Amino acid sequence: MAIPDPFSFLQDLVWEDIPADVQDFARLLLLDLLGVGLAGTGTDLHKIVQRYASRNLRGACSVLFCDASLSPEGAALLGAMTIDAIDAHDGHRLTKGHVGCAVLPALLAAVSDCEVPLSGHHFLTLLVAGYEIGSRAGMALHQTACDYHTSGAWNAITAAALSAHVMGLSETAFAHAIGIAEYHGPRSQMMRVIDHPTMLKDGSGWGSMAGVAAAYLAAEGFTGAPAVSVMEDEVQSHWSTLGQDWETMHQYLKAFPVCRWAQPAVQAALDLQKRYNFAASDIAGVQVKTFSEGTRLWTGIPETTEQAQYAIGFPVAAALVRGEVGLPEISEQAFADPELRAVLDATRFEATAEYDAKFPAERWADISVKLQSGTVLSGGPTTAKGDPETQLTREEIIVKFHHLGRAVCAADHLKEIEAAVFALDGTTVSFQRLCDLIFRAPCRV
Repeated sequence: MAIPDPFSFLQDLVWEDIPADVQDFARLLLLDLLGVGLAGTGTDLHKIVQRYASRNLRGACSVLFCDASLSPEGAALLGAMTIDAIDAHDGHRLTKGHVGCAVLPALLAAVSDCEVPLSGHHFLTLLVAGYEIGSRAGMALHQTACDYHTSGAWNAITAAALSAHVMGLSETAFAHAIGIAEYHGPRSQMMRVIDHPTMLKDGSGWGSMAGVAAAYLAAEGFTGAPAVSVMEDEVQSHWSTLGQDWETMHQYLKAFPVCRWAQPAVQAALDLQKRYNFAASDIAGVQVKTFSEGTRLWTGIPETTEQAQYAIGFPVAAALVRGEVGLPEISEQAFADPELRAVLDATRFEATAEYDAKFPAERWADISVKLQSGTVLSGGPTTAKGDPETQLTREEIIVKFHHLGRAVCAADHLKEIEAAVFALDGTTVSFQRLCDLIFRAPCRV
């Protein structure tokens, strides 16, 4: 039996072939990405990249949550970096990264540039295809590369595949496109930005841009080497299930706008606070046990939102003191909170062999709080909600969308976007309606 390949998969896949639960979840993934993207427009990162792209990457493409017109590469870069500006978007455990963040902007850029009249169902079909291809490309790259690269490294392949398909490239040109993307994709080392959190984030913006550029280069006749993470025999176990096992359903969603590695500890802290309802002044010390990669996250007082999002200490302190971790807890106003700073100073972190053995397929943590009275409160082993086994409900995802968006967008506009996502159907009008709402800066009044 022939191994399914991305080119044929994209050519053959239709909405009716996608299982109903995958169809439903695709809408929720889309809504979640849009909510995170809206929140991202309020960051300095978004403003910087918008200024850069408006000066250097001008064109005729519509751009996610922006009034500018950019080249396809510029639209992909700005869109993906805007979503990545808030670390609240979907992810996949075995890729140790994120698919949707780069895929959605690349797909929208290609569709806008090529002026393809997609129906709502066709658009969702391509989005699902992106999750299927991206998840496999990520797992395959981790299998074939010795270093731990950011999501941009393998999402360049996904962005190239979707762009090449929308552009109608031949099978040969398609193969060159993903080969160019794999070669030129950002092989950025993930642990560098874990140790030094900055606006580099997960490389998704550069990967999305590199993938789109690869497709346009291939369209002009530029050639690339075979994509190892797609073509090599050793990775075919990943691709053999394309169109059979739906990796879309294996995406996790985040309840908090911080790195997934911190979320088990945050959830454990929230659970303990809810159970015992202690005050910040009651806390004498905190012990967090988790996996080694989690302890590499930022443990000091953040100076930027990027440090706060790639932290484990500050969000745990926020969970214990405030009983919640949302956008206010990763903002500069929170960094000066004396209660948060005091609890953070009293918090210690430890990696355990038990939790290391479960990573990356599972991420666990437990927490104990010593009170001023000498009493020690302990929670059991905890994993974060939002994993495929503990997925957020439809209602929770919708609430998250509105919570993220309300800081920058009027409530009526948010309701219109939500309605448009769930109204995507077999007509082109339904997709155009969504485009009219998201291809512009957020409506703040």
